[in-house]
Amino acid sequence: MASGVLGILGGSGLYEIEGLSNREWVKVESAFGEPSDELLFGELDGQRLVFLPRHGRGHTRSPSAVNYRANIDAMKRAGVSELLSLSAVGSFKEELSPGTFVVIDQFIDRTRTRARSFFNEGVVAHVSMAHPTCNRLADTAFEAAKELGLRAVRGGTYVGMEGPQFSTLAESKLYKSWGCDIIGMTNVPEAFLAREAEICYSTVGMVTDYDCWHPDHDAVQVADIVRVLLENADNARSLVKQVAPRLGAFERPCLHGCQRALDDAIITGEEARDPAVVRMLDAVAGRVLQSGGPS
Repeated sequence: MASGVLGILGGSGLYEIEGLSNREWVKVESAFGEPSDELLFGELDGQRLVFLPRHGRGHTRSPSAVNYRANIDAMKRAGVSELLSLSAVGSFKEELSPGTFVVIDQFIDRTRTRARSFFNEGVVAHVSMAHPTCNRLADTAFEAAKELGLRAVRGGTYVGMEGPQFSTLAESKLYKSWGCDIIGMTNVPEAFLAREAEICYSTVGMVTDYDCWHPDHDAVQVADIVRVLLENADNARSLVKQVAPRLGAFERPCLHGCQRALDDAIITGEEARDPAVVRMLDAVAGRVLQSGGPS
C-alpha cells in the first residue's frame, strides 16, 4: 500500500535534513486563522514529508500565541496522515536527564487561554482522548531512536502549561507530586486537535532541563535550553530520517483507530448543523460530515 504523508511539527531548523528533495514552501489557508508559517513540502527517499515550524521561522510566536487549530487544520489540508511532533520539555524525574528523548503517551492540560477543540458550536462532537497518541507511530519513533543509539524512553505523562513563563517552584513540586514525567508549553491542545482531525499523532519530548524542582540544579534558563536543543538538533533530524521510510509499511486506515476517531462522535443532528461551521470543518471532519455519517 502506498505510504501516507508524514507531517513534522517542531523547531525552525528541523527541516534542514540532508537528502530532502523537491522542497517547496507553500502557504496553506485555514478556516481557523493563520498557521504559524508556510508549510515546507518535500520528499525523503521517496517518502512525502510536510514540515511546519511550530513557532514560525525565526521563532516569532510564543507558545500561547500559536494558532494550534490552524496548524492542525493546515496539516490535514496538506494530506498529512501521520504527524510527528518534537518539542523541548522539562523533566520531573531524575532518570529523565537532559538529552533524553521521551515518547509521550499521556497529557494533562493546564493551559487556560487556548481553543482545544474544533467542535465548540454549530457542530458538536465528543471525541475520546483516553489514548490521545498513536501507538503504531509512537512505537516506530521509539524503535528509531533506539537504533540511533539515543537515550530514549517509551511512555510518559506530559503536563502542558500556558507559558511563556516557566513554572514557579510550587507549581513544579505540585506536578512532580502528581506523577507527571515532563512539562512543556506546546503539545496541548495540539495532541487533542490532531486526534479530532483523525491524524495519527505521536510526540517526542526532548528533555532540556529539570524545570525548577531539583535541589541540585539551578532554575531553568533559556541559555541552558538553547544549548541542549542545539546538541539535540542533529539527533532530532536523524530521528525524522529514520521514521520517514518506515511509513510505507503502515496499513491504512490506522489499526489503532486514529483515522476513525470521529466515528459516532458527532452529536449534532444533520439538520441542526450550522452550514458555515460544516464548511470550516471540511478538512478536519469532511469524512463524516459530507456523507452525513461515518464512511
